Amino acid sequence: MDSATVVPPYVAKPLELLPFRAVMLSPTRVGDPASARALARPYRDVAARLMQWIDRGDAHADTAPALYLHEYTSGGLTVRGIVGALRMSERADTLADRAVWPHEAIHPEQAGELAERMLQMDLNPAPILLVHHARQELRDLVDQVAGADPDWRYLDRTGQRQRLWAVRDAQTVARIGELVATSRCLLADGHHRYAAYLRLQEEHPGTAWDAGLAMLVDQADTPLFLGAIHRTLPDVRLDFLVEAARAAGAEVTAQPRRHALGALDSTHLVLTDGNTWCAVAPDRLDREAAVSWLHDHVLPRLPEPPRRLEHHHTVEQALAATSSAAPAVLLPSPDFEQVRALVESGGLLPEKATSFQPKPSLGVIMRRVSAG
Repeated sequence: MDSATVVPPYVAKPLELLPFRAVMLSPTRVGDPASARALARPYRDVAARLMQWIDRGDAHADTAPALYLHEYTSGGLTVRGIVGALRMSERADTLADRAVWPHEAIHPEQAGELAERMLQMDLNPAPILLVHHARQELRDLVDQVAGADPDWRYLDRTGQRQRLWAVRDAQTVARIGELVATSRCLLADGHHRYAAYLRLQEEHPGTAWDAGLAMLVDQADTPLFLGAIHRTLPDVRLDFLVEAARAAGAEVTAQPRRHALGALDSTHLVLTDGNTWCAVAPDRLDREAAVSWLHDHVLPRLPEPPRRLEHHHTVEQALAATSSAAPAVLLPSPDFEQVRALVESGGLLPEKATSFQPKPSLGVIMRRVSAG
């Protein structure tokens, strides 16, 4: 099993979101699968391709740098955040210095591929998502900005409702900067892109690559939903999984399907091969996340390490992939405060431990790096 083991460096305080000139696909293009070709190989042609799209009205380049307030609604959930170019040029030496906190390790080769792709495209194609608890004054300022008519408002091809405000007033931009400077941000989505930003900054210091596109969401205001990512384990026997869970100190109870699924909560996992169903109650979920317990205490107790894990964002997807030759581990949703406390104490979760949703549609807001 090829596990991610490298923790990218930590960006140091103060947290800085810098104004930039956004590039946006036209509303009819956002969420359209065909639009992906604008960002597809050969990557060295993407910059010219985007300019062609701008010339014919399929994309828009903003006229001046700004911070952007981006609000999107998907499936009844509304998320709102400040989008800017995150300063990446300073590294933290201590826990207290850290402004951005990754909660998963990364694969260096994957980060390297993303860095090379962005360099060829001269583009940050989507913001990484950062979450924090904002000061009340920042929340009030965001409400004030959102009280005006948005500069862009539309329903995209995926059904997401988009609203964006360009924040150009120098006083407002400066005040936002003061209010976010001391923020401690959990990296919710985009660990490999974050690592790619850092690599590009190291390779091109003193240039526009000193920053990378980011969206800062107030988890206490318009929170992202934090869901579980379930696992199936090809070529692992269910009875071995059950014995490993018991050896790790869990109570394992065979139950009918309906009762087992009903037991899936903050204190239970579920193991199944589609025929046999087991509710699993570890004795230590008050001290660690269920996904960490699985990776740290159960999988190492299998007779042979799993050759691979397959990841699924819903129970339905996991069960569709489940068989006697590929049992499933259904996990409870992590708790945000538990994740944040773990990370801020210097810990990490296993790869693909969390799913922060909903994510914004691709193409709503991008950053051409050389354009500032």
